[in-house]
Amino acid sequence: MNAPSLDLPDISRRGFLAGAGALVVSFAIPAEAQEAPATPGAEAAKPKLPGSLADTPSLDAWIRIDADGSITVFTGKAELGQGTKTSLRQIAAEELEVEPAAIKLITADTALTPNEGYTAGSQTIQNSGTAIRYAAAQVRQILVAKASEKLGAPVEALKAEAGRIVGPNGASARYGELVAADFLHVDAAPDTRLKAPATYHAIGKPFARVDIPAKVTGGNAYVQDMRPPGMVHARVVRPPSYGARLIDFGDVAVKAMQGVIAVVRDGDFLAVVAEREFQAVKAMRAMAAVAKWQETSALPDQDNLPSFLEKSVSEVGTVTSVGADNAPGARTLQAQFTRAYQMHGSIGPSSAVALLDNGLTTVWTHTQGVYPDRKAIAQMLGVPEEKVRCIHTEGSGCYGHNGADDAAADAALIAQKVPDKPVRVQWMRDQEHLWEPYGPAMLTRASATLDRSGNIVSWHYDLWSNSHGTRPGSAGSLIAGRLMARHFPPDPAKLQISPLGNGDRNAIPLYDVPNQRVNWHFVADMPVRVSSLRGLGAYCNVFSIESFMDDLAQAANADPVEYRLRHLKDPRARKVIEVTADKFGWSKDALPEGRGRGFAFAKYKNHAAYLAIALEADVDRDSGAITISHVVAAVDCGEAVAPDSIVNQTEGGILQSMSWTLYEAVHFDRTRILSPDWSAYPILRFSAVPDSIEVEIVDNPGSPYLGVAEAAQGPAAGAIANAFRHATGKRIHDLPYTRDRVKAVLGA
Repeated sequence: MNAPSLDLPDISRRGFLAGAGALVVSFAIPAEAQEAPATPGAEAAKPKLPGSLADTPSLDAWIRIDADGSITVFTGKAELGQGTKTSLRQIAAEELEVEPAAIKLITADTALTPNEGYTAGSQTIQNSGTAIRYAAAQVRQILVAKASEKLGAPVEALKAEAGRIVGPNGASARYGELVAADFLHVDAAPDTRLKAPATYHAIGKPFARVDIPAKVTGGNAYVQDMRPPGMVHARVVRPPSYGARLIDFGDVAVKAMQGVIAVVRDGDFLAVVAEREFQAVKAMRAMAAVAKWQETSALPDQDNLPSFLEKSVSEVGTVTSVGADNAPGARTLQAQFTRAYQMHGSIGPSSAVALLDNGLTTVWTHTQGVYPDRKAIAQMLGVPEEKVRCIHTEGSGCYGHNGADDAAADAALIAQKVPDKPVRVQWMRDQEHLWEPYGPAMLTRASATLDRSGNIVSWHYDLWSNSHGTRPGSAGSLIAGRLMARHFPPDPAKLQISPLGNGDRNAIPLYDVPNQRVNWHFVADMPVRVSSLRGLGAYCNVFSIESFMDDLAQAANADPVEYRLRHLKDPRARKVIEVTADKFGWSKDALPEGRGRGFAFAKYKNHAAYLAIALEADVDRDSGAITISHVVAAVDCGEAVAPDSIVNQTEGGILQSMSWTLYEAVHFDRTRILSPDWSAYPILRFSAVPDSIEVEIVDNPGSPYLGVAEAAQGPAAGAIANAFRHATGKRIHDLPYTRDRVKAVLGA
């Protein structure tokens, strides 16, 4: 895998797709369907296009076939290590009847690909994969129709096979032969027929991931690896704390340092550009030493975050309200849970490369949203959006809203000062830890009433949290935009309750409870910079709900697995629970002292993948260490496109959740963040990885794709919490389960 070339023609998606001798099939909603409805209810009769085709109906945004038969597929989603570059090839190859290796895939690029927003929320296969599949199936049908004319054979007698349309008596036509003469434009067919699962040759089959070789051999796999000709190196100097203002800075000595090309100051934004990387690092350190800042104490008391959240509520939103406010019962239980601020802690600090050439600023970035990032950067630079091009390039350890967008903005701003030179910005470890947006702290309270049989008859759940989404956005969502002389303000935080969820994601339990109340006590004030960390509110909400479900099961004198099944009618939910319990060997048998078993379940966002998990944990009372030995999970994400990737994503989610649950918390005083490195922000080590993690895929061939990448984080936390209680008889309500916290709870 080679680093992206910097040979940039003046190109647009339309221009790229209009090459001679190519099939470009345009999907568009029929003109008559676009007119104002003549009668009430006509609007609802419009055909619904599947997946991302609903937003980008033109097929020329998704597929190109050249005269030589080569196939290019476009996606607005990005490869973040989840296997997108392989899975989407499998989907397209299935319907086009070619091998995945025959597909060239172009991922998120504002000049070439459709705008699919962010690669987030486990929606790549669900939305982009669905669009590509239907588009590919439509193209196959068009090719068959064209071959029918060329070969003089009925459509029913033809089939697509290995890049050809094959007819009776051995007659055939290559895809390229069928499309060389002209362009074809057709309207989208929402009811396009897909292949039957029994005929699959690519979907659900094992294929080697195309992104792995360069990553394991030290190749040019990431934006951090880019070294285009003529590239210069930049480093930024960050303020020591949020809101600090630069009051004095002398740059004479720095400008005289060896290799320094430019010192950039724009308001409170400081950076240096040098010929070589370590020259830039040394200059950055010299700049930091002479810069003088004015700081303010504006952070909350870390030891009293629940009180801060409760006092800072700006409004309360109703997430759900079903049935009566209260129901009579035999017993009511209550519990409170908390989550600390947690960081992404990307293994590779954020990076970007930018080039200002002939008025166009091109940025290679590991952002999860090239189009939103382009919009924010253009606003920051004061130029039209078409003067900025963002090209997704994988980042080392990139997921969620980490520092990627900010590094891209840094590079774009600095590139304006050194035109015609590719500028590489590389953050330092402390900059990543101190300045990335964190996952918000949360407070939750659950209350449930049980009848005499132990069944839940009433459920109340309240959560306190900031917004979990401050992605670009505007220029104010970028660090550079906030620091530059113009000082773009952050976008105002808004309470937004939607099916996708935010802080309220998975706050509604999937369990069958007749009377439910769920409220989000929204905290608009964000003294600590926060945004999207994987799962958003789902991690804490599922941890809280699944911990509480075990408490309710105990109060009802019921087995935790049986108790969950008792409150679930959804057959797919029941299936993953039953498969997990069976594969794990769930039982009521006693375990050795200090060892416990835990179980948890959730359907991610309540409309994505179902996942259940069981595990064993050992608790050392003396050291406070929790050791996870054996984990079994079952996942149903609809039709399984790439089983190995599903297993990988689930295993990764479990390990990430283990790290969050056992170790991770951002520390700060009233002025500064105090977690600049791994010693101050410990994460899961290889020595703590379980001896075995088994993932069972509950496949549903022919059913819609359900996002799976973030399904495991919440249930894994709940299972750990429940195993701890089973092992010790005590409940820890506050995340993370650090050794000190464990010893304090067990010693109480």
